[in-house]
Amino acid sequence: MTEPNAPSRIQRALVSVSDKTGLLDLAKKLHARGVELLSTGGTAKHLVEGGVPVIQVSEYTGSPEIMDGRVKTLHPRVHGGILMRGDRDLADLAKVGGKPIDLVIVNLYPFEQTVAKGTATHEQIIEEIDIGGPSMVRSAAKSHPRVTVVVDPADYGDVLAEITAAGGTTLATRARLAAKAFAHTSAYDGAIAAYLSRDAALEGSAKELYPQYLTLSYEKAYSLRYGENPHQNGAFYRQRGAAVGTLALAESIGAGGKELSFNNFVDVQAALEAVREFDAGKLAGCVIVKHTNPCGTATAPDLETAYRIAREADPVSAFGGIVALNRVVDVATAKALGETFLECIVAPSFSTGALDVLRTKKNLRLLAVGEAPAQQGALLDFRRISGGLAAMSADLGGDGEIENAKVATKRAPTEAELRALRFAWRVTKHVKSNAIVLAVDDGTVARTVGVGAGQMSRVVSVEIALKKAGDLAKGSVLGSDAFFPFPDGVEAAAQGGITAIAQPGGSVKDAEVIACCDRYGVAMIFTGIRHFRH
Repeated sequence: MTEPNAPSRIQRALVSVSDKTGLLDLAKKLHARGVELLSTGGTAKHLVEGGVPVIQVSEYTGSPEIMDGRVKTLHPRVHGGILMRGDRDLADLAKVGGKPIDLVIVNLYPFEQTVAKGTATHEQIIEEIDIGGPSMVRSAAKSHPRVTVVVDPADYGDVLAEITAAGGTTLATRARLAAKAFAHTSAYDGAIAAYLSRDAALEGSAKELYPQYLTLSYEKAYSLRYGENPHQNGAFYRQRGAAVGTLALAESIGAGGKELSFNNFVDVQAALEAVREFDAGKLAGCVIVKHTNPCGTATAPDLETAYRIAREADPVSAFGGIVALNRVVDVATAKALGETFLECIVAPSFSTGALDVLRTKKNLRLLAVGEAPAQQGALLDFRRISGGLAAMSADLGGDGEIENAKVATKRAPTEAELRALRFAWRVTKHVKSNAIVLAVDDGTVARTVGVGAGQMSRVVSVEIALKKAGDLAKGSVLGSDAFFPFPDGVEAAAQGGITAIAQPGGSVKDAEVIACCDRYGVAMIFTGIRHFRH
């Protein structure tokens, strides 16, 4: 009796791929093991030029490719050879002149890549909708009790290892690859549906952002230590096609110890987004996050100074926090980081010496995320709600908003105050509403001195920021993510020593707020842009 997970022997393979990464090496090794290779068009040409003999699918089917290759694999000998169920279907397969196909190596026309280029015409994009490829993939995945389907070059090594060891693949492997294949075709079809269902009533970027049909494709990367609380479990899912430089592809290079929790991921993402506000080529930047809010942020000529000053902004909250840095971590910065208990450090990378220092902290997680990916227009942010998703374009604003702001008060900010307001405004964008950020900038070092976050009342956020800052509030500037509904917030700030304010404006009480600032000699500018973060 055959074992349920006994290897399914590979005698004949159908190979038709768009991405030819690693294909030639795989094909050579399959051929060396006596596997007969069927292939089509450009794939067959690639293999033959590489010295691998193949049988053209048109020769196998007895039907030529037609319509510029649009029709080539849609044939009973192809799909019968894939879908046949062992001995029970041999007679039917023989009637159409087919042979069993045991291995299907197919990946699809580059539809998504063609759309992403932004230069292809609609007609060119439509030609990149694969028909035969998904049909073969789905047929092979359905037949996984017998057939091995491979859609990702990353799986070539595992499949070849099993074939080399036992002449075929195990059922466990075939089932895993079948699930991956169906996920692959599902995401592919979803991308096509999204492209074709753009709302004609919308224009420009909005038209491209919000299709009628939205398919989100993710793959489980690993389990989390726990969810938001220890009694909840969790998992991390990586987006299909995640860009290099995103947290999804970060390399964990710590000393081991605890796995990341749900909260760790959320905090690391918040810290990473905030620190990338600052150009590493100009100044070193550090953001320390606690419960998704920046509790200390600084820029300085070097990374160690930026970290130390950010930590000093709120050393109590920094304990057990998440640190994000915008430059490669060096030894001096690593030693400074090691002085305080931290949950996680995320940076583009770490020097060898820095790793030697930080890996002595056994439960400190180190994430090397690389440089920020190039921005490809407005991205979508999602919020899960009961029965659906709320979607919006990402808040990519910030550049030029202070420079283009309107002076609302009798006194305009000085150059030194404007410099500090630019820094405060960038940080404010990453603080939970109601957000108040107090900051200073001496021309060399910029830093937060007090942060008020997540309060139901704006004046309470001001009071918290002032309390955090203490005497450092005197001479600092204030950034507010939304307008002041009453003068009480700016009055409290002025009495605390604030000299300049940046806020969106737009309150029915703006005149009273401006009058209050004028009474205290505080400069205030209206950006006209709100940066709520809920």
